[in-house]
Amino acid sequence: ILNLSFRKRQELRYGENSHQKAAFYQEEKKTGLSSAEQMSGKELSFNNLLDLDAALSLISEFEEPAAVVIKHNNPCGAGCASSLADAFKKAYSGDPLSAFGSIIGLNRRTDRATAEEIASPEKKFIEAIIAPGYEEDALDILKTRRKWGKNVRILKINGFLVKEKWDIKKINGGILLQEQDKETYASENLKTVTQRVPTAKEQDDLLFAWFVCKWVKSNAIVLAKDKTVVGVGAGQMSRIDACLLAIRKAGDRAKGAVLASDALIPGQNQLFPSY
Repeated sequence: ILNLSFRKRQELRYGENSHQKAAFYQEEKKTGLSSAEQMSGKELSFNNLLDLDAALSLISEFEEPAAVVIKHNNPCGAGCASSLADAFKKAYSGDPLSAFGSIIGLNRRTDRATAEEIASPEKKFIEAIIAPGYEEDALDILKTRRKWGKNVRILKINGFLVKEKWDIKKINGGILLQEQDKETYASENLKTVTQRVPTAKEQDDLLFAWFVCKWVKSNAIVLAKDKTVVGVGAGQMSRIDACLLAIRKAGDRAKGAVLASDALIPGQNQLFPSY
């Protein structure tokens, strides 16, 4: 017998669709999103929380300053850099078109420089931002610089994501239970199976792309260069279509990029004749 206990935290604005009612129930031990403090903005929705959780899961993979842009549970951009502002610029450059109405995840306290980038005139409307904290002037910029600032949901995560032991999925008539995917990788764990050995920079990009690919819906393809996502193919029934989508999104940026896939890619020679 499996007993699960949750306490109701709050009513949500609506469910996955606007006609559905929804609520957020938290575990007794507050971790992850249940420990988050909403500092401003509209009431959270069901979809907001799903995307915020996806953002937290991905940025928790990186030790260096990182930023992610999430849409419909998938990263449309991600980047790592020596500063948080540069990491955000990289992440947003991945797919600016898809970034409209996105969730921004940051793994460092948000400083003024990062807030200036998020609220700059060329950046599109943002649904929510989550980070470990905010400098006072950074928070003011996010709330007042743009028209959407008064509505953007700004969350502070108190204590970073603790990976749960179990992953639970509800199905009709029961639940499915599996261990969480906590596998981590480093350069020394990689085995080269081709004649050409990746350079150190390519290995870094491969690991970066793999960590992002882990959180993309299958069939999943990620193209990355300079620790920047340049193309994503997510949730396609055909892996070939996922590849073609990622390449189309990347455009010329695909040249010199690395590719991560969550399974075997059929017909590689036909897919990449010019790369």
